[in-house]
Amino acid sequence: MNAPLRRVGVVVLVLFGLLFANLNWVQGYKADGYRNSQYNGRVLLSDYERQRGTIYDANGVPLATSVATNDQLKYLRKYPGGDMFEPILGYRPVNLGATGIENAMNPELAGTAASQQSLTDLFFDRTTAGDNVFLTLDQRIQKVAYDDLVGNGGPGAVVVMNPTTGAIMAMASTPSFDPSDLSSHNGTTAQSAYNKISGEANQPFLNKAIADADPPGSTFKVIVSAAALNAGYTPQDVIPAGSFYQPIPGSSYIMHNAEDDTCPTDTMTLIEALTVSCNTAFGQLGVKLGAKALTDTARAFGFGDSSLTIAGSGDRAIHVAASQVGDMTTSSGNDDANLIAQSSIGQFDDRITPLMGCMIAATVINNGVQMKPYLVDKLQRPDLTVQQVGTPEVLRTPISPSVAQNLQQMMYSVVANGTGRGAIVEGVQIGGKTGTAQNGTGPDGKLLPNHRWFIGYVTDTSGKPLAAICVFLKNGGQHPKKQAPTVAQDVIKAIVAAQSGH
Repeated sequence: MNAPLRRVGVVVLVLFGLLFANLNWVQGYKADGYRNSQYNGRVLLSDYERQRGTIYDANGVPLATSVATNDQLKYLRKYPGGDMFEPILGYRPVNLGATGIENAMNPELAGTAASQQSLTDLFFDRTTAGDNVFLTLDQRIQKVAYDDLVGNGGPGAVVVMNPTTGAIMAMASTPSFDPSDLSSHNGTTAQSAYNKISGEANQPFLNKAIADADPPGSTFKVIVSAAALNAGYTPQDVIPAGSFYQPIPGSSYIMHNAEDDTCPTDTMTLIEALTVSCNTAFGQLGVKLGAKALTDTARAFGFGDSSLTIAGSGDRAIHVAASQVGDMTTSSGNDDANLIAQSSIGQFDDRITPLMGCMIAATVINNGVQMKPYLVDKLQRPDLTVQQVGTPEVLRTPISPSVAQNLQQMMYSVVANGTGRGAIVEGVQIGGKTGTAQNGTGPDGKLLPNHRWFIGYVTDTSGKPLAAICVFLKNGGQHPKKQAPTVAQDVIKAIVAAQSGH
């Protein structure tokens, strides 16, 4: 055999070898993935042959149901919970990837999870219905939160959670969307609806409670206060303040307060500084504490953690965007006083999600223990047996009980005497912190309206924690219809009413 033919023979043998390896790869390693893929038409037909489980709120109010049809796909998904739940629930379309809880809990809802298959079902080729999924959300609280956000007219989010368990009681995000066409059995209708919604401003598909991280403004002063308390400060310790602060003498950056009369005196106590939200006091305090102390405290609360999930597991898990604290050092690694001062009032590169804002407040009122947030409470099988899914789990312990108790005192003062007075509700005790954050310029070069924040918690008169809350009004502007503390007040009233059974 001459050399050219020999080379051709070798190439052919190599190609056959690669083909054989790929065949084994597809039939062996990848077979389950292809067989169970939501884009597999045969899987789709199989899923629609059985009734998909219902998604309920914590009190058994149906949020997503399946109704019988006369077409090839035997069941149609309906969403009686309405738009206010959609950024959480997501949707289950015929020709697109599922999202939200519909995706995170798809094997259980579809009845295809391994735990749902019995030997008798396999032997007799029986098709069982999917499990019902009960969420931790309370429709009564969710409605008030969502309606207030819609009434304000702009994008935003509200998160409410039980600080002692981590159960998420409400998670509203605006704008939302109508899922009815997305769940249509007509693929063209579903695709058209998806294209329309995805092209809208302010991203209706985006759950802004967990996927949007923005400058936190003065709510970050709770983190700075925690760092100070960790370093040995007390709420009554006197710290520098004043009408302005120049971190680096001779530099162009000078820090001012939101209002000239916020803290005109040269000094004030730490608790007074938080109560009136004195920028100059916290700028100077942050610089004295240093970049490492601030960064370490923020990370102790969970900043920088990109692994947090609130439902599902594996590649179906619902992930939470990481909150971030900016790098406050120079290129040589030394502290940059200008950057530290700006970061200490929640500007520069600080970013938080509304869920993180809620978790900060929850940690404070839970005496320094941060619980892992979760959305799914339990599963109910077609035979009505129940499997508990969501259970309280300690995520981390960022601060000591004594530091937490000092922060509680300081945050109570914010609501009783300071910038958070709009959140006051009779008959309960409320602690909190407001925040106003600048967020750059728009395409036209003009300053964008400020973000508005409120983080806080509510207890009964004995001090028993009832809930933690975060309100975020994205680009809330100078004069929204309702300020963040007022939205919090409405939601707290709903929390109190729900827990009293009204």
